[in-house]
Amino acid sequence: MGKLNVSIMRYLTPEDFRVLTAIEMGMKNHELVPAPMAASIANLQHGGVHKLLRELCKHRLLSYERGKKYDGYRLTNAGYDYLALHSLTKREAVASFGNQIGVGKESNIYIVANLQGEELCLKLHRLGRVCFRKVTEKRDYHKHRKSASWLYLSRISATKEFAYMTALHDRKFPVPKPIDFNRHCVVMELIQGKLLNHVMEVENVDALYDELMNLIVRFADSGVIHGDFNEFNIILTEGEKPVIIDFPQMISTEHANAEFFFNRDVNCVREFFKKRFSYKSELYPKFSDIERSDNLDAEVLCSGFTKEMSKHINKELGIDDSENNEDTDEESVDDLCHEEAEEDEKEEFFDACETLDDKKTNTEKNSETNCSNTDTNYSTIDFIVEQMKNNRLPQDDEKSDHSDLQSSDNSYDNFEAGSVRSSATTIHPDEIKRRLKKQIAARERRNQRKKCVAKGEASAVTRTRRENINTIKQNKGIWAYDG
Repeated sequence: MGKLNVSIMRYLTPEDFRVLTAIEMGMKNHELVPAPMAASIANLQHGGVHKLLRELCKHRLLSYERGKKYDGYRLTNAGYDYLALHSLTKREAVASFGNQIGVGKESNIYIVANLQGEELCLKLHRLGRVCFRKVTEKRDYHKHRKSASWLYLSRISATKEFAYMTALHDRKFPVPKPIDFNRHCVVMELIQGKLLNHVMEVENVDALYDELMNLIVRFADSGVIHGDFNEFNIILTEGEKPVIIDFPQMISTEHANAEFFFNRDVNCVREFFKKRFSYKSELYPKFSDIERSDNLDAEVLCSGFTKEMSKHINKELGIDDSENNEDTDEESVDDLCHEEAEEDEKEEFFDACETLDDKKTNTEKNSETNCSNTDTNYSTIDFIVEQMKNNRLPQDDEKSDHSDLQSSDNSYDNFEAGSVRSSATTIHPDEIKRRLKKQIAARERRNQRKKCVAKGEASAVTRTRRENINTIKQNKGIWAYDG
């Protein structure tokens, strides 16, 4: 998880991003993606894919690992960053990349700019660092899942933060304006100011203390608790106005531990003002003083919030939830994230395919040949159906491929006219045509898979057998019988 170097990005071709997307799609249900699968998903020739994989591993965008049972490729953090930046660049949300301005236990912060030259803030979520690996205990990203990769958990964290930030900004909370997000990247407004942790003097300590406490209460009245409301997540602007950042850990006031997190946020502010500014006040909010006035937690599906709670709260606030009743039960932000992620990956994959349409590659030539073969096969199907209508079957070399239309005799010469007529009358010609098309399509898929087999990489099973044979040869004297 080193520093991000985007200088290589300008030299990557559409084929490179196509292979990176193929590895990403394969990692949904594979820990290591084999090269033949990457070639099949990318729909490129196996020789070309093998060269692209080698170059991407050279630039550390992919990692090739050799396990005891199987070998394959894994998408690295840099490769995931490149995919997200490539998508944001195509959307014109990001046009240039700047310096790193912040590092946290869960993220890296960079300065970027759009096409108009306006400076923005880019947050890359980096879950899985050694300093913060108890995500399953501190966050509920896993939900019902037993395990998930750090890349997928980073994607969920970014999606949650963008959803919270959008809802808070719409309600005029002092938060950065969200611009766009993709995978584990969030683009937002760049706030000009200093972290409260770096501020040593304040003109009006009382006013700042009151404003921060009012923000905590305002969050709670809207139905959410920040969960990490401290000096490291508060930016003080030039006019000494606080701006709140970092929202992935936000929870609902209906959470089982909501009171604990609310009191912790209040105590963090009190302790900081006591140590930094020698300011101590006996006035501070309590969890029992909360008066709910909004259903923000229901809108963004906060942690600890259920659909039954949403119905009850909407009824108390007089909000019509008829549209919410039509939704499926137990929807969550991470499930929506997974669906949107699949759609984004498919769109980007097909966009990459469209960029290669102008090039007359060998893959397109093969596809044209396959199409011509398919037309020929379909014309053969029409001919067979016509023969069946006329109570006659063709005698050609394709008999083995249409075994479901033949009898166990495997010869048409012994067929009587009556039996042929009975088979023609019992099976509709459209049904025969559908079956034949299905068989031909299956045969073409099998042939295509054979073409996608990568060469030059020994499988883990073959390597293990070879090692065992060498071990036996080297230790032959131990087992040899000396008569």
